[in-house]
Amino acid sequence: MTTIQARPGSPYARLYSVGSAIPSRVVDNEEMCTYIDSSDEWIQQRTGITERRWIAEGEDAQSLAKKAAESAIERSGLSLDQIDAVIVSTVSQYKQTPAMAPLLAADLGLQDAAAFDIGAACAGFCYGVAQADALVRSGAATHVLVVGVETLSKITDLHDRSTAFLFADGAGAAVVGPSEVNGIGPVEWGSDGYQAEVIDMTADWLTAVEQGVPSYVKMNGQAVFRWATGYIADAAKRTLEAAGITPDQLDCFIPHQANNRITDSMLRHLKLPEKVVVARTIKQLGNTSAASVPIAMDELLSSGQAKSGDTALIIGFGAGLVYAGQVVVLP
Repeated sequence: MTTIQARPGSPYARLYSVGSAIPSRVVDNEEMCTYIDSSDEWIQQRTGITERRWIAEGEDAQSLAKKAAESAIERSGLSLDQIDAVIVSTVSQYKQTPAMAPLLAADLGLQDAAAFDIGAACAGFCYGVAQADALVRSGAATHVLVVGVETLSKITDLHDRSTAFLFADGAGAAVVGPSEVNGIGPVEWGSDGYQAEVIDMTADWLTAVEQGVPSYVKMNGQAVFRWATGYIADAAKRTLEAAGITPDQLDCFIPHQANNRITDSMLRHLKLPEKVVVARTIKQLGNTSAASVPIAMDELLSSGQAKSGDTALIIGFGAGLVYAGQVVVLP
């Protein structure tokens, strides 16, 4: 048998940096209640959200992704020619092809970088980090740009009282590269396609085009809440165990920003000590799906609530149904 040469990789990988971008338009609960029959008090009690950001004129998913990516690359200390792979997680590339990743790579001025999109909804950033970690360890790439970006305001039915107040726009990015010590724990991930209808679209893109009907996100909120506070809380516990980390060794908890009540339930389930810093960006930014974890990570670091070298549990969960989580060392 002919021997095929292998490409040596790095024994470990870590996050080098993180960056984020949020759009300019602020939509508070008062404005939201002009679209739906609700109140600021009800929205805050159910979700913790007081306002969210939506793209304005001149902004789109790609421009947000570029801004977040540029920030992450600059903070990484790497030059553009050192980025050799780009992974974009999004459900906001509103055409089948081309993917956003190669367009973003060109927009950034990258040369011949591998580039592809993944569709893992709110778990997308954690899926991307898992793939970047594997690419670096295998030698398939050296420095990987991972981006989560969404403009969910474009696929939200503003008159759907069950979803209109939840979804928002934004982008987060991180650079993953080789390390002499491990900075990314084993991924705990999976799916439950038997519950695919729990978070779905009102029409597929082809039907929407052919029939001239809009295609919006629809969600069974109660089913998602049960899944997230039960199975996903258990998955978060398994993620800690896989990394060999006990709750008292954790510095930060950065869950997908879906709902403050879900976060509170997960905290009780994990029995995290009070010293653990918990991300709560949903209050001002809403649910930004694939962008929520990196945006929250950047906010904790930028505000000084967390610092470089802290150990953080990150976990995302959403449409599919899919989930993924890791313990990481913050950049």
